[in-house]
Amino acid sequence: MIGQTVAPYSHWTNEGMAGRTMFALPYAVVHPGRTLKTLRQFIVEPMRRKHSSTVKFGAALVASLLMVSACGGDSDTADEATTTVAEATSDCPAADLKAAAEAEGKVNLIALPDNWANYKGILAAFGEKYPNLEYPVANPDASSADELTAVETLKGQDTMPDALDVSPAIAQEVDTKGYWEPYKPCGWEEIPAELKDADGKWVAAYYGVMAIGSNNTLVKEAPTSFADLKDAKYKGQVALNGDPRESGAAFAAVMAASLANGGSFDDIVPGIQYFADLKASGNMAGTDVTEATVLSGETPIFIDWTYNYPGLLPKLAENGIEITTNVPSDGVYGGYYAQGVVKGGPNNNAAKLWIDHITSDEGALGYIAGGAVPARYDALVKAGKVTADMTKNLPPADLIAGIKFPTQDQIAKAKEVLAEQWPKLVG
Repeated sequence: MIGQTVAPYSHWTNEGMAGRTMFALPYAVVHPGRTLKTLRQFIVEPMRRKHSSTVKFGAALVASLLMVSACGGDSDTADEATTTVAEATSDCPAADLKAAAEAEGKVNLIALPDNWANYKGILAAFGEKYPNLEYPVANPDASSADELTAVETLKGQDTMPDALDVSPAIAQEVDTKGYWEPYKPCGWEEIPAELKDADGKWVAAYYGVMAIGSNNTLVKEAPTSFADLKDAKYKGQVALNGDPRESGAAFAAVMAASLANGGSFDDIVPGIQYFADLKASGNMAGTDVTEATVLSGETPIFIDWTYNYPGLLPKLAENGIEITTNVPSDGVYGGYYAQGVVKGGPNNNAAKLWIDHITSDEGALGYIAGGAVPARYDALVKAGKVTADMTKNLPPADLIAGIKFPTQDQIAKAKEVLAEQWPKLVG
């Protein structure tokens, strides 16, 4: 069995409760883009490129996805540019929307790996709720950028993505190109303003925090901060999950390192310099983490989203590997991914039902089971739908309450600086 959580909610191991616990320190949490190259859901195949999945932590993951009735989205098949606002009633999602979706017969999804924030369970719940709808997931390990490419290259075809789950940076690009179809799902009012586009172009159904994972067999003293990673004893062991110019998880790691070194949402340079120094010292092993590299010991220490560690537990345990996970005490950084309906998709109504599902109680509880914090978390807590056992998978309430997200403008500017300075300083 997997042991206990190490105080102060910053330390997880295969022995700890399956719940990402984090330091209630400086609650500077950002949501850079989802990894274009992330560790996939480690258990199944090499990390997914869009999201970064990594080691498992905690053992007591919620055993089953609770099914609680919730309302999904509303239907409005009028003009594509019209925002549909669904009212939270017992008729939500509306009967005509469900009928139109069933007539379509399926929803084309993309880049949703099973172990990424428990998408396996969330997809299964969707299938149970709408048994007449197929929900194929194309290219599970695709990056956010790949999703945008798919929209453009498959436009007008039956296989064109109907809905996206992308990093904030790519969400901006999708918006600039006019590919979002505004849609406000049921429960819209319960989603915090910082976790949704004001016009309903996208919602951020879940979020997580950056954490440092380490293989206990190879790393005798698990690092608990970015400062620790500079220690010579970690030479050749630290891996950044992807190129931060493309990977959301890697971008988040750089932002977190910046916060740990005097930077801010408006200044990512200290984070870039940090990794330049880490590379120069020889401590940085590379920028690619996969299930294979973790199991082989090639990447003893890696940085990824908290909600991607739980999925690794079974596979690691099978191989006799224990992992310790710490939210860095000197750089707490959290982030979300944006989900929305693609304008002109072949199954527009079914796409709306999907967005309704991931923001519904079923979807939200599914994310919690996977270790992610759902956007409607506060509302669920107030309604008594989050049990004490379920919170073992989540950061402490005080940390969740203190999380702050950067603005879209801050993210865009940080990406510009990163694109210019990373190749100069890090290479």
